[in-house]
Amino acid sequence: MGKMILNNKSVRIGAVEIKPAERACVDLPVADLYTHASLNMPVQVINGKRPGPTLFVSAAIHGDELNGVEIIRRLLAQKALGRLRGCLIAVPIVNVHGFLDQSRYLPDRRDLNRSFPGSSKGSVASRLAYTFSQQIIQQSDYGIDIHTGALHRSNLPQIRANLEDKTTLELARAFNVPVLINAPVRDGSLRGHAAENGIPTLLYEVGEALRFDEVGIRAGLRGVTNVMRKLGMLPPRKRETRRIEPITATSTSWIRASASGIVRTRVKLGQRVRADDALAVISDPFGEVEMVVAAPFSGIVIGRSNLPLAHEGDALIHIARFDSVALANDIVAEFQSALQPAQPVNEDIPE
Repeated sequence: MGKMILNNKSVRIGAVEIKPAERACVDLPVADLYTHASLNMPVQVINGKRPGPTLFVSAAIHGDELNGVEIIRRLLAQKALGRLRGCLIAVPIVNVHGFLDQSRYLPDRRDLNRSFPGSSKGSVASRLAYTFSQQIIQQSDYGIDIHTGALHRSNLPQIRANLEDKTTLELARAFNVPVLINAPVRDGSLRGHAAENGIPTLLYEVGEALRFDEVGIRAGLRGVTNVMRKLGMLPPRKRETRRIEPITATSTSWIRASASGIVRTRVKLGQRVRADDALAVISDPFGEVEMVVAAPFSGIVIGRSNLPLAHEGDALIHIARFDSVALANDIVAEFQSALQPAQPVNEDIPE
């Protein structure tokens, strides 16, 4: 973290300067619509009085991924932020176009998470990526980007990151969800661009597009604050809470439909499966022909399709392998039990 100085520094986002001990909402211009209206990306900056690192937390880079929007909303309501060290840059809706349309993509069908670092003179996707890169990524020391599964697909809470990097691995473990996946960066992605600039970034995956997942939201809120404590941005907890030791998957694989038809899924997120277990049954509409989709190996279900219709080759069940499936099963079960809603959803994270 380097040698601490006595006072924090000011942060400039767009045309707004946020001084130490100040909190501000900034509307970053994205593009003019053909209706003559302007479109802005909303950014909230909390600049602590005392020095520390700068962390960005972003969501809805795919416009239909809503869990992260709610995680950031709850994060910004935390009383502990009054004692923040460093600076928190919160961007709950990166892809404003897609968010308004409830769509993963931008109006031209471009994927914003394949458009980095972008250009100031390119398409809307390219300009949006460029704005985010220049105004958010380039000013940060660390990042957390929150995603969900696609339409009709759900993900078990999981961290995807470059776990070969020591700092990134430490932050991933501090986030404290059950499954860690060592995921290579993709060309044009936000995480990949951040890595090129030496900014360790976690990708948190949870739930399904256009749906709230309460367990995953609670886990995400606690995960972000855990990382902030690890970075020294928030004070340590006054009382210890029970930690769940995450486990790293050795590999993951999507199991695909072996035929087209009506799908009856037999497994849930987080469930342990053994080789040859029935994952789903596919039948024709008359029920005259049925085909069992079996697990090719033992593991934990970390993703699944929720759509009861499939064409041959469609991805149905995502399974993660582990050195010890039994241990992974215990960790996931403990996690799901601990995060079931039992208190009001806007509770403060324990200090």
